[in-house]
Amino acid sequence: MELLNELADLDIAPAALAKVQALFEQQQAKLARQDAVLAENDFKIKALTFELAYYKRVRFGKASEALVGEQRMLFDETVDMDLAAIDEELQSQAPTKRERKRAGRQPLPPHLERIEHRHEPESCQCGQCGADLVKIGEDVSEQLDVEPARFFVHRHVRPQYACRPCETVTAAPIPSAVIDGGMAAVGLLAWIAVCKYLDHLPLYRIEQIAARDGVPLARSTLGEWIGRIGVALQPLADRLAELLRERSCLHADETPVRQLDPGSGKTKHAYLWAYRSNVLDKGPSMVVFDYQTSRAGAHARAFLRDWRGHLMVDDYIGYKALLAAGPTELACLAHIRRKFFDVHAASGIPVAEEALRRIAKLYAIEQQAADMTPVQRLALREQQAVPALADLHTWLLATQRTVAAGSGTAKAIEHALKRWPALQRYASSGSLPIDNNPVENAIRPIAIGKKNWLFTGSERAGRRAAAIQSLFATAKLNGLDPARWLAHTLEKLPTCPNSKIDSLLPFPNSTPS
Repeated sequence: MELLNELADLDIAPAALAKVQALFEQQQAKLARQDAVLAENDFKIKALTFELAYYKRVRFGKASEALVGEQRMLFDETVDMDLAAIDEELQSQAPTKRERKRAGRQPLPPHLERIEHRHEPESCQCGQCGADLVKIGEDVSEQLDVEPARFFVHRHVRPQYACRPCETVTAAPIPSAVIDGGMAAVGLLAWIAVCKYLDHLPLYRIEQIAARDGVPLARSTLGEWIGRIGVALQPLADRLAELLRERSCLHADETPVRQLDPGSGKTKHAYLWAYRSNVLDKGPSMVVFDYQTSRAGAHARAFLRDWRGHLMVDDYIGYKALLAAGPTELACLAHIRRKFFDVHAASGIPVAEEALRRIAKLYAIEQQAADMTPVQRLALREQQAVPALADLHTWLLATQRTVAAGSGTAKAIEHALKRWPALQRYASSGSLPIDNNPVENAIRPIAIGKKNWLFTGSERAGRRAAAIQSLFATAKLNGLDPARWLAHTLEKLPTCPNSKIDSLLPFPNSTPS
């Protein structure tokens, strides 16, 4: 305003002075708007920074440790997405003030196809002096891309040749196929099976995916193909179970599923029993799922038959008759730990914390022995695990007398002491597992998948799913791509004699991964 007053004192035409005053006021208003925008941006940056700090505390703080299983997985996914969104908003609010921190990323897998895009300057002459440019190096960056399911057609042409003197016609034989005369190639059949049993997509969703590419795949046709694939793969699943029963130590567990009950229009309980080879065994890893209509222990006895060995199980009563008949029981230390963890999470009492510390010591010994031979592992267990187990047992007995009867802590201690003979048995060998986590990890993807498929349509459908899931889970354990393994197997299966069926099992070196 002082500038306007000084101009008014000068001998300037009123019209020119008014014009200058108008321009000045416009600039003042523009500056005021800019100040308001800057203030608003500063407020947003402070709010986003605070929100970013809050989400980082939530994501990496102790509160997130209370979540388990699928809850933790979904929680992590959601918070990671929110963190990225907040970071992007902050970058857009203050692009010049804030440099985005980028963590070092892993190189992209070398086996993937590389499509090279060369970006040359518009001119090979210097923009300042016109001299020719000389190449001194290259800056190379890579981006990962994906091509959704791509449908294409194999066209088989079989020329026919005639012999006039013999009056005969000769043509190449029709290649053998899992589905004779079917229009589905092995790659399509493998893709459908993977979508259904690994990605847990109902057939109507697979139908919709194909329809987006203009390919009509009726659900009834998809269902027919899956049924025929299941029959073709059943001998492989049966053989896998035979080989599993040859192992001297197994894990076992079970998970409930719902089965449609057509007579009532409702669903009823069924169970998927899981058996896994010992992670410390030599040879390929194996998982076999056995679908049954109940949780009766007779199903485990029927599956294992006259098998004798070490069986790692929880405290479910259904295994008791089986164990009385011969197999040697191993108890799961993770189940013992879980009960103390629940008590500690609920009340934070020192007794539960001390139990967790002592159990962690046993797991630290196992981690130290991870790459050892059975002989070396046994020596380490005898030197460190056996004394630690003895100290834990003595501490449990002494602590049991000091806690209130019927409390959560008392029940956790009672459970550990009841299972003690089977719990400490692993330490007397260099090849027995410490817990049942391997088979629980094998079951987990199916438990998550139940959120999608909700129930099995029939007992036959459940058994078919169990057979295919067994082969897929075994392929994954052995580092094979289930889709590639299945396509290879479906191609070879029609002409493979029974004597060579083992060559098609999802084991290492049976097929390219």
